[in-house]
Amino acid sequence: MTRPKTAIVLFNLGGPDSLAAVGPFLRNLFTDPAILRVPFFIRPWLARRIARARVAPATENYQRLGGRSPLLDLTEQQARALEAALPELEARCFIAMRYWHPFSLEAAAAVKAWDPDEVVLLPLYPQYSTTTTGSSLDAWREAAVQVGLVKPVTTLCCYHGDPGFIAATAALVRAHHDQARAALPAEVPLRVLFSAHGLPEIIIRGGDPYQFQVESTVAAVVQAMELPALDHVVCYQSRATPQQWIEPATDAEVARAAADGVALLVVPIAFVSEHVETLVELDVEYAELAHRLGVPGYFRVPTQNADPGFIAALSDLVWRARAGGSGLCSFAGGTTCPAPFGACPHVRGGAAFAPAAPGEDGNAAALAA
Repeated sequence: MTRPKTAIVLFNLGGPDSLAAVGPFLRNLFTDPAILRVPFFIRPWLARRIARARVAPATENYQRLGGRSPLLDLTEQQARALEAALPELEARCFIAMRYWHPFSLEAAAAVKAWDPDEVVLLPLYPQYSTTTTGSSLDAWREAAVQVGLVKPVTTLCCYHGDPGFIAATAALVRAHHDQARAALPAEVPLRVLFSAHGLPEIIIRGGDPYQFQVESTVAAVVQAMELPALDHVVCYQSRATPQQWIEPATDAEVARAAADGVALLVVPIAFVSEHVETLVELDVEYAELAHRLGVPGYFRVPTQNADPGFIAALSDLVWRARAGGSGLCSFAGGTTCPAPFGACPHVRGGAAFAPAAPGEDGNAAALAA
């Protein structure tokens, strides 16, 4: 029996592969209308200005990581593990990064050359946002048209509450919770900070379902951990513009933990690969803040990377998405977002993935790489 020839396109933000690439990476990031929501004629000038202001601290962060982002290497590991988890398919994973190589155009050309029977678009963003999955899907559609790629396509928009993803995440958090608890004196309380990348409030008010989906993920993970009365907080990191961002902020929660005399276990709940925001922001900057303020213990749960449970969840998601045929689906089939979240691609009719109409500076801190 012939195995279906299935191209799986993994979406992620990407990251600079050298210190020389930091500036161009930042310019690509801030030129994206899903990120910098200003009139189009202002965006190139403003993007260059913001990138210039950020290139020095960003370069310093990547120097700490050996001069490059680890994100592509980790995504390659996820890709190969996912291929191995789908032996019933002739599956090949292609990587489409949003702001640095390999871009969607490179991935689309590679998919066309391979000539699959079908294409599955699988974002490595568990929670949908116009600034991440939405932007990546826009770039993919443009690239597919440009290279003339015409194949049946199934698009998975989110898996924030997928049982397999929740179980794998809960197992990881529970194991590290137990380790942290064992390392602490019995009298020291332990609080779990589920930290996700933040967004300006205006994007959420515009109907973006990201915060709703992040908080849904946390609720499901906490339930699956089966630890009664678990002290936990959902918080948001990486604020980078003067406007109001969703709260509470992760650094504010670190300060509150110090005041409360509780140790912290930090969980990067919206990232599935290690990158600058986990390896530098969480592991260096917030760890130093916790130490300086006197937090009695600071621990961090690693991202999923190629964790077998996570890869098994992705494999199951691919099978279920394919079973529904071409088109748009969530982990549950249809929409999982309440009606007020008008930027959900299902609520918008399943066809329009573009970000909301430009108005104000949007998620200008999406520096995940």
